[in-house]
Amino acid sequence: MAKKILLTVLVLVGAYFGYDLSDSVLLRDEVSPVAVDELQRVIAERRSATQVRGVGTVIRVLSDDNDGSRHQRFILRIPTGESLLIAHNIDLAPRVAGLNVGDTVSFYGEYEWNDRGGVIHWTHHDPRGTHEGGWVEHNGRRYQ
Repeated sequence: MAKKILLTVLVLVGAYFGYDLSDSVLLRDEVSPVAVDELQRVIAERRSATQVRGVGTVIRVLSDDNDGSRHQRFILRIPTGESLLIAHNIDLAPRVAGLNVGDTVSFYGEYEWNDRGGVIHWTHHDPRGTHEGGWVEHNGRRYQ
């Protein structure tokens, strides 16, 4: 009972002082329909170097790319039917734990068009502070 009261007090204090709960570690895999529409538009227009957010189902888990910075790689099928490669830098962000085919993943990162659907990268913080940070969410946890 005391733990519940302490947790409630901490949440209220955080809210009072303006703590943004959207940046917390435990979140829901949720992306607005507007974000999905914008992602579809970016893909259709073959834009690159564009920050996008979206959600998809893991259709394939690939081996890590270990050339240069290490990247965890997996392919998502998004609601519009396209597939996207997620290249998540695991030198700058934690590896997405327990990732399996069929899982739902939300993401925020930079889209680069290619003839296979595209790549999402910059799904991590920028240690230099010159690029907008991104993230991957899986099973209620944000990896950034």
